[in-house]
Amino acid sequence: MPTTEGATGSVPGPRSSGRAEARRAAQGKGGGADATAGGRAAARKNAKPKKNVKKIVAWSAAGVLVLIAGAGGAIYFKLNANIKSFDADAIATDRPPEAKADADGNKPVNVLLIGSDSRGGNNSDLGGGEDGGARSDTTILLHVYADHKHAVGISIPRNAIVPIPSCKLPNGKWTKGGNDLFNAAFSVGGSDSGNPACTQNTIEKVTGIRVDHTMVVDFNGFAAMTKAVNGVDICLPKPIYEGDINPNLHKKGNLVLPQGKQTVEGQQALDYVRLRHGIGDGSDIGRMKRQQAFMSSLATKMKKDGLSPTNLLPLADAATKSLTVDPGLDSADKLLSFGLSLKNIDMHDLKFVTAPWRYRTQDANIDLVQPDANKLWETLKADQTIDGQNATGQQPDAPGSTSAAPSQAAPSTPPAPAGDATNSSIKVAVYNGTTANGLAGKATEQLKAAKFTATTAGQAASTKQKTTTVEYGSSQKANAEKVAALFPGATLEPSSARGISVIVGQDFAAANGMGSGTPTAGAAPGTPTAPQPLPTTVTNDARSADDDICANTTYGSGG
Repeated sequence: MPTTEGATGSVPGPRSSGRAEARRAAQGKGGGADATAGGRAAARKNAKPKKNVKKIVAWSAAGVLVLIAGAGGAIYFKLNANIKSFDADAIATDRPPEAKADADGNKPVNVLLIGSDSRGGNNSDLGGGEDGGARSDTTILLHVYADHKHAVGISIPRNAIVPIPSCKLPNGKWTKGGNDLFNAAFSVGGSDSGNPACTQNTIEKVTGIRVDHTMVVDFNGFAAMTKAVNGVDICLPKPIYEGDINPNLHKKGNLVLPQGKQTVEGQQALDYVRLRHGIGDGSDIGRMKRQQAFMSSLATKMKKDGLSPTNLLPLADAATKSLTVDPGLDSADKLLSFGLSLKNIDMHDLKFVTAPWRYRTQDANIDLVQPDANKLWETLKADQTIDGQNATGQQPDAPGSTSAAPSQAAPSTPPAPAGDATNSSIKVAVYNGTTANGLAGKATEQLKAAKFTATTAGQAASTKQKTTTVEYGSSQKANAEKVAALFPGATLEPSSARGISVIVGQDFAAANGMGSGTPTAGAAPGTPTAPQPLPTTVTNDARSADDDICANTTYGSGG
């Protein structure tokens, strides 16, 4: 039985009834406090069985699919005609403050990506269900750092119990709000187009982060986009059958997706990203992992194929036909400007994580874990990457600048050796064993300069590492010694784990003038303190867009 993630001790895994999340907040009744537990129970009891009901998740890939380049006027008119936007008056007036620009004028951007399972229009053919209204089966808060070279997408579990604020209904009235399932926010009002403004209001209330833009894509848009890129590479640990896609069949059925690596588009791509049963514990947690893997694979393919009009215009046309955005992105020009701002993000620096969570003991839903979730929100607000790097976009002082020199120069790290070609075959994971922000990233760059294949892995289990340590697995001692040569005074330790890991300590921080992460003496009044290190339940589970597509695609056992 799976244990609680991000919480002390263990609790039971998901129940078999987890599939029957509430279908409330519909038809003008609002969400949260407006829907009672008795109403939910009655709705479940009286619900008629659906034939071949498919819970398809429409993936919000729009955030990386709007990179339109070099289009002429006719194309812009066509794309402009495709785009729909929601009412700005539905966005709450009591909002978190906008992010401030740094000294170089750089600002981070927060984009809410929503996958809608609306059955309106032609979506019912792909969804295979008869339900009205729309739900947000997939929601990601994408934080693009101020340097526009790093980004992280935070998956929000759809069945997390969260405070939903007052939201505007289609008739102009506002709901009372209250605690409810997170995906109930999108259903407020019961319309086929959903309520993206309510989801945006909810995210801002839960995280305290200002959402700059919101994008919603539905079934048709998702299917068309995967075809426009000629398919997306995926990987499955087990073969998937019709009975896994639709448990109401009560039989195995025909093969839908084989085991292993494959390329999917259209309906098969939808089957993959909405899949819950047949893998792991059948929960939404595993499904979110596969969605993150899909998004990573899609972004990687687009980066590899390039940003030419030939590649991107069919994609842009497909995306905008089923795209609903906030008023700030309601034209091709605005989408172009935003899309081009993402072009310098390296795939390794595009990360995906899931908000810290745990199963509730009283039902099949989820709670966000505190204070871990708040640490994540504070990390984003400080524009720190999940491994502690400063990504505000500020540039270092130019050589010869007149910045004040310390009274006693800290010992400096010797320049990295040029390295030889054989170093590239040595893979090194780097962890920060201190509270100094950006230390692991600095060590990673030092290793890369010496031609090692280095990856910043995140925060170490302890932040009190005094001396840098190089851990190595079986038969890796000689390679570990080459790595340790870059860190004077580092200790070598054998490990049962495979490969080589570097845990940088306070000695490396001091050698680079980075202290130990405590507030700097003489800092300007009002300077925000660095956020607390993130728990390993977040950092160890992070996916980079360039990770192996077969890794980290499920959760729990069984199935």
